[in-house]
Amino acid sequence: MKRPPTREIIWLFVATRLILVMVTYFGYILLTVPKDSQVGVNTLAFFTSWNRWDAANYVRIAHFGYQRVYDTAFLPLFPLLISAIAHLLGSWSYLFVGMILSNAALLGSLFVIYQLAVEVQGEQVAQRTLIYLCIFPTAFFFFAAYNESLFLLLTSGAFLAMRRQRWWLAGILAMLAATTRPAGLFLGVIYLWELWASRETVAAARQRIWLRLLPILLIPLGLIGYCVYCWMTFGDPIAFVTVQSHWARHLAWPWQGIDVSLYELFWNQPFGSFNEVHIILDLGATLGFIVLAILGWRKLQLRTSFNLWLAMLLFYSLISPALVRYDTLQSNQRFVLEMFPAFIILAALGVKYPRLHQALMLAFPTLLATLSVLFIMNRWMV
Repeated sequence: MKRPPTREIIWLFVATRLILVMVTYFGYILLTVPKDSQVGVNTLAFFTSWNRWDAANYVRIAHFGYQRVYDTAFLPLFPLLISAIAHLLGSWSYLFVGMILSNAALLGSLFVIYQLAVEVQGEQVAQRTLIYLCIFPTAFFFFAAYNESLFLLLTSGAFLAMRRQRWWLAGILAMLAATTRPAGLFLGVIYLWELWASRETVAAARQRIWLRLLPILLIPLGLIGYCVYCWMTFGDPIAFVTVQSHWARHLAWPWQGIDVSLYELFWNQPFGSFNEVHIILDLGATLGFIVLAILGWRKLQLRTSFNLWLAMLLFYSLISPALVRYDTLQSNQRFVLEMFPAFIILAALGVKYPRLHQALMLAFPTLLATLSVLFIMNRWMV
């Protein structure tokens, strides 16, 4: 097992955090302070400028609990972790703790994903994977109090535990992932596949396979506990599913969201509108990662479990589009951050095609800075 380059990973993490701090400083001041003003802005404003959209929901739930049935759409692990720490520090700390947890989970994810990538594609691809992940145009969600980085840490950690055949650890991490996002339940499929792939090792160790099957029972336990809570509190054990329509989500065929987005983009939305650009971002992320999934399946020697995981996450993001809105694929530019196998595929392509790497190194940071400013200015970035 190759040891991860600790110093390089920490430098990458710190450098990208500092870039986001600088973007916050310059972007917020230049866009909010009047021209020639000699009055400084409130220092707290820099901090609270990241309390936007879902971050505000997670922080509020952590502070006050699930007050409305609609809040149940935000699964409990992330707000519980925030609450457990911020409760000790005081009411001022909830947003701060949420951001610290998000960034700490990202740092942990970088070490785990490096180990996964280096085993399948080598050291150079592993390094590029981390770079692309940190400078991806929507990687600012790892900086805000969102649960993306926590889900990424738990799912990639479960993968690594399965690769090391530490089945009980894999079951626990998968259980926690399923209480962060419902898609974590798909790790049950990955668990079965990895167990089947390691059947010869199981036989060699003279262990009965059913003993290694037992940890899979852990995976749904956390979500079942949340169902019990929803039933006792709101009278609906699957409230987090039934309230999705309140957040514009509806069950649909996988192609419907793409079809509506294409219609809106090329027919309904006027050229140069804000809606048009937003559709391009979400549609581009969706189609781009579908292409990466196809390339990874056909051309790269990734583990089958990686390809399965990527396919399931893409499928999950496509069957619940926001059909009542112009941007039916809203948030997909954020959801793709959780698809770490796609970043390994992209890194492998970047190594093979140097000009692609150069283009990504130019486009990704530029878009990251631009979209980060939109987020802190409370524009529509979910």
